[in-house]
Amino acid sequence: MKIRFPLALAAVFLAFLGSVFVLQAFERPPPVSVQQGFRGTGMVGVTNPRRDAGLVARNQVPAAPEAAGTDGDRASSIYDNLQVFGDLSVEQFGRIMQAMTEWVSPAEGCNGCHVEGDFASDDNYRKRVARRMVQMVRHINADWANHVQQTGVTCYTCHRGNLVPQQVWATAPEHGARGMAASANGQNLAAPAVGLTSLPYDPFSRFLAQDGNIRVQTTRALAPGGVHPIQDAESVYGLMIHISEALGVNCTFCHNSRAFSSWTESHPPRLTAWHGIRMVRDVNVNYIEPLREILPASRRGPMGDALQANCATCHQGVNRPLLGAPMLRDYPELRPAAAR
Repeated sequence: MKIRFPLALAAVFLAFLGSVFVLQAFERPPPVSVQQGFRGTGMVGVTNPRRDAGLVARNQVPAAPEAAGTDGDRASSIYDNLQVFGDLSVEQFGRIMQAMTEWVSPAEGCNGCHVEGDFASDDNYRKRVARRMVQMVRHINADWANHVQQTGVTCYTCHRGNLVPQQVWATAPEHGARGMAASANGQNLAAPAVGLTSLPYDPFSRFLAQDGNIRVQTTRALAPGGVHPIQDAESVYGLMIHISEALGVNCTFCHNSRAFSSWTESHPPRLTAWHGIRMVRDVNVNYIEPLREILPASRRGPMGDALQANCATCHQGVNRPLLGAPMLRDYPELRPAAAR
């Protein structure tokens, strides 16, 4: 009996040690914090290793085909009704058509945009949409380098193998609530677009389809000329939550938490984001929304407008779309002729 008790105690102790080692083996890796700005201001980037593998897998780019020759006949001299890409060589044209098919309609192939047997026809509305989107991509690569830098964009940046990008938005209908909720000013619906908060559930129409003023903080107390109502600040905050979630970052990726409004104390990505907001406005107003007249009902939102872009359309959870893969370098066909 005297021998059994020490043995039992030793067994319990060993079992305890074993459980400690087992629990440590299955412990979740902690978030990683990296200082990104001034010390003492909370300008820290936080990443979660548990999400990294999934993000990397979702942001891989397809292998680029062998570069095409630039010599020979222009594509416009061979193919009918070629309103874009006519400046490319026949070999370049075939290469970019093959790539676009893989990026946008891998299941349907060429017939995703073209009328079978009559590629020159414009009867398939998707071809007319694609034509305008190519013009948009070239415009972004030429005129919005302040945002996309030399990385540029391609069709794959947004589409990722889908006919319609998965991250889009349209004007939200009125929620139709009654009673006290009827005057909620588009709030208190816990919408995914604003991180399931009670903030206004449509942070896009005002700022990404119109020229809404995002700055609501004055530089002095009781400034003359009126003040912004609290609803303006809540709408801006909703947009900021969307940007944060779309890029997979927190507020201090761009802002100095000591002085959110100060540009001189902000992190450089804030300027990149400033250009990005205006770029999205540009493409929504001048390229996407005008297409509503040729889109079927299935390609429009509940209020009849076109499905439009926001920050998540390209970024999809990472601060550099496709983890910064320089796809434009491999597809010079998507640069304007003057830049190739």
